[in-house]
Amino acid sequence: MSIKEILLEKFNSGELENLGYKRIFEALGVKSNFDKDEVRKVVCALEDEGKIVYDNGKFILLEHSKFIKGVLKGNERGFAFLITNNGDYFIPRKSLNGAFDGDTVIIKKSTSSRGSTDEGEVVKILKRGIQKLVGTFQGENGFGFVIPDNKAYHVDIYIPVKFTRGAKTGDKVLVQIVDYPENRKNPEGKILEIIGKRFDLRTEELSIIKNADLPLEFPKEVIEQANAISQVVLKEELQGRTDFRDDFIITIDGEDSRDFDDAISVKKEGKNYVLGVHIADVSHYVKKGSCIDKEALNRSTSIYFPERVIPMLPEKLSNGICSLNEGVDRLTLSLIMHINSSGDVVSYDIVEGVINSKKRMTYTEVQSIIDGDITKYKDNLKILETITLANELKEILSKKRDNRGNINLDVNESHITVKDGKISVSARQSKEAYKIIEEFMIIANETVAEYVYYMELPFVYRIHEKPSEEKLETFKNFLNTLGITTKWTAETCHPKDFQTILDKIKDMPYYSVVNKVMLRSMQKAKYSPENLGHFGLSSKCYCHFTSPIRRYPDLVVHSILKGIIKGKDIVSLYGDYVSLASNISSDNEKKADEVERDMDDYYKCRYMRSYIGREFEGVISGVTSFGIFVELENTIEGLVKLDTMPRASYELDEKTFTLKGGKWQFSLGDKIGVVVLGVDTGSRRVEFGITNYYR
Repeated sequence: MSIKEILLEKFNSGELENLGYKRIFEALGVKSNFDKDEVRKVVCALEDEGKIVYDNGKFILLEHSKFIKGVLKGNERGFAFLITNNGDYFIPRKSLNGAFDGDTVIIKKSTSSRGSTDEGEVVKILKRGIQKLVGTFQGENGFGFVIPDNKAYHVDIYIPVKFTRGAKTGDKVLVQIVDYPENRKNPEGKILEIIGKRFDLRTEELSIIKNADLPLEFPKEVIEQANAISQVVLKEELQGRTDFRDDFIITIDGEDSRDFDDAISVKKEGKNYVLGVHIADVSHYVKKGSCIDKEALNRSTSIYFPERVIPMLPEKLSNGICSLNEGVDRLTLSLIMHINSSGDVVSYDIVEGVINSKKRMTYTEVQSIIDGDITKYKDNLKILETITLANELKEILSKKRDNRGNINLDVNESHITVKDGKISVSARQSKEAYKIIEEFMIIANETVAEYVYYMELPFVYRIHEKPSEEKLETFKNFLNTLGITTKWTAETCHPKDFQTILDKIKDMPYYSVVNKVMLRSMQKAKYSPENLGHFGLSSKCYCHFTSPIRRYPDLVVHSILKGIIKGKDIVSLYGDYVSLASNISSDNEKKADEVERDMDDYYKCRYMRSYIGREFEGVISGVTSFGIFVELENTIEGLVKLDTMPRASYELDEKTFTLKGGKWQFSLGDKIGVVVLGVDTGSRRVEFGITNYYR
């Protein structure tokens, strides 16, 4: 064991805890100055890592102290929040002590002037979180400053003359932070790249991508390995596979989809439905530990923007040999389920297969058949039969999920398109055709997860834990203000309790607001090597199996399933790996969600520039101490600043999500008329003014 490991073990056992240097030396039997210096170095290293803290002349384990470790989430107004697993703490600007957005820090709790105990002061910066960022260069006599696009990073970056790289005022640049001088509030940086001129669409789009530090190009060795893979299925690859090429198998995707990783077949045998979910066998081409596999883990997910995709896999795979294109042989991992009229999977098989998709269908085409328009396919009875059976089975599976308590949240999703340079924004339509694929993928994911779970083998699960006790209590208090009583507690609550509430108030005027607050009370789904169930789906066991072209956990799931089929030692191959894959994929998924949202917000701002001065009707979607957020029917959200609202002394009631001032009262979910006052593409924010209030 190293000296560090020995000391940490002795701190954990309590042998060295609550001791100063002198007594630590005595406890270790250290006498020479050289040995004392070595011990000091190790103790300082443990302190720098946040394992121990120094308090009142003694060293103690962090978890036994009054100090708290976490990551800072900054705010454009200069303050920040410390984000921890046990709640968040407000950090005033004066108490940041040189820490910035993204930094890992240790704080000590303090009591605010309001008497609040959830406030703190940074006492140690353990790790700087943001090393590179994008911003606008502002030149001043040779040197300059970079104003970050990330408003949560609330200070400008000082750029000395030698590091400006010839940037001019107004240039968008990528800057690396190189120093945090103690005698100056501004970090010091050097410009790595001049991206382009501010406000140019392509420049701004690229700025968002680079600000998130996303990989735009694949490494050379990854491209070379992908190019070496055959773009047709070879005869020798069919050995040992189940041949589904004569089965009527189709894909159903969006009109603009370019890669197809799932296909379906549906038929009836007696009273049972036979559902085939055929998923691209990506793991046949991407072997664990290969350079393509390592790069896929590094990316973890494909990221989708209105006009481009940053794929998880090279195009030769994602749009080529792994894509289940119409009319060509493709290798699959196929799940064949026999499902009864109650929606129960009575038997299933998981096999390596080969398919030849008979038709590439779009959601629009499928929806037209469901709606009764069969003119286009009157001569293709197989398509009509497949879609009819698929819709029947979808209804059965959906009913079963509803009965067990699946939560059907009504969430507005944006649909952003660009055609001939013109941006369009609308709410995504929830068609029955989408629900067919949704239900089929859910039942497939559950079936696969249960199969491996009962074998007690390493696996990557998709989990969605219960809401925290604190958030549940806030939600219950909010329901009480609306006269909605609940009997469940944090320990006893079930997904069905949430769905029951939504069903009861579906026709009430406050339905949308309850829906929003319920959504905010939920935890975020993530990947885990431990099966903790999926609260939102009311599923005891769930995974992601159906999208290995664009999600890394699905690829790991496929590798494990194929290992089981081939009789490999799954424990030795994946025992530790599932934790690594789960953690990295969860972190990267969160990062992808944030950058996709940033990009959508930017495109929405570009779109709304044409509507300055126009009036709209919307719904209050957020209530803060500095104003209200209003969401339009097309999903675009804007801020009504406090100083543009009717004059009054406003106070925020956090329990009822209401901003009150004199005769004025603005609550979450209220209908409101607004006018577009302006658009700030830099902060990606639309600004509204109030025209009518319908309370």
